[in-house]
Amino acid sequence: MNMKKRDPITKWVFSSVLALCLICAAIFGGLYVKSLLSQKNVGKVAGTIHPAVLYDGAGKGDYAFNDSAYEDGVKKFEYNYRTKVVEVEPGTRNLTEVVREQARANHSPIIALGFSYSNAITTVSKEYPNLQFVIIDSVVEGPNVQSIIFKEHEGSYLVGALAALASQTHSVGFVGGMDIPLIHKFGCGFAQGAKAVDPNIRLTSTTLGTTTEAFANPKKAQKIATQMFANGVDIIFAAAGGSGEGVYQAAFESGNRAIAVDASQNWRFTGETIISSMLKEVGFAAYQSMEEAIHGKWKSGTKLLGLKEGGVSWSLDMFNRNKSVKSEWIEQIDEIKEELIDGDVKVYDYSNDQTCPVDTGMFAS
Repeated sequence: MNMKKRDPITKWVFSSVLALCLICAAIFGGLYVKSLLSQKNVGKVAGTIHPAVLYDGAGKGDYAFNDSAYEDGVKKFEYNYRTKVVEVEPGTRNLTEVVREQARANHSPIIALGFSYSNAITTVSKEYPNLQFVIIDSVVEGPNVQSIIFKEHEGSYLVGALAALASQTHSVGFVGGMDIPLIHKFGCGFAQGAKAVDPNIRLTSTTLGTTTEAFANPKKAQKIATQMFANGVDIIFAAAGGSGEGVYQAAFESGNRAIAVDASQNWRFTGETIISSMLKEVGFAAYQSMEEAIHGKWKSGTKLLGLKEGGVSWSLDMFNRNKSVKSEWIEQIDEIKEELIDGDVKVYDYSNDQTCPVDTGMFAS
């Protein structure tokens, strides 16, 4: 059969359309595969859940505790499981009513961030025995309550060692928020790590108050940090919630350095103000609990997360690697981390009996 040849224009249009179709197929096919691959570790789920995350009073935007829960917990879980997580920022509302409101809406698990929710979880979990409740940073007993706490002293030991390596004046400080055993765990761990690297290093420590307001007083923290720097301290570790902002500002203005807490804040400020952060993986804990629930593997009881469990660590990234943190220090910190994980080095937990085996240089603020 005699075939009629296509004219050049028709041939060009046909080729272009075919090429466009092939490109679209490649793009959308690739996106589909990528979507499948992104969920390859999700596995088969047991059913649908309706989780809720209740932030502490500071809410999101704190660069630390709450933001860790949001970035590494809520966002990650929603993406991986295509499941909506209800978020609540309580502000100054009654926390028992905040928890009860979510229970009435049949949300489960209900994940409460911070020890301030202890009484609320204790009360409401009894009223709703068929729902799952999670509290992070405190222990509440109950057949339907999962408590998640951390070995803050282990992560603090690492940044204490880093501070001793980085200090040029051989004098470092600690500013904690509320005067409670939880915060002293940070300070004592930090002191132990610093002393392990430099037995002669000078330590200066304080806390900011006896109520939760101590976590929201950056002016007081800045004043104290400024005085510490004036007295020769050149690195301060802040475990003080929103008050930590005052420490970081004092370090920036005086040309000194600070170590942040909970989430990586190495990127903040100019220069090398924040040399590292003690990571407390609140987001990891929240995500893990929701994942257990959706797979039907959620259990009540207490979880204790340390270095070995991936619950604490120190931050090393493009903002501080080989900059504020030298390569030889990285090797030393990694060695210390392995020794802690293997049990060759043990860090004393202040909360055992509210004592510290080394002098933290604590003074009343």
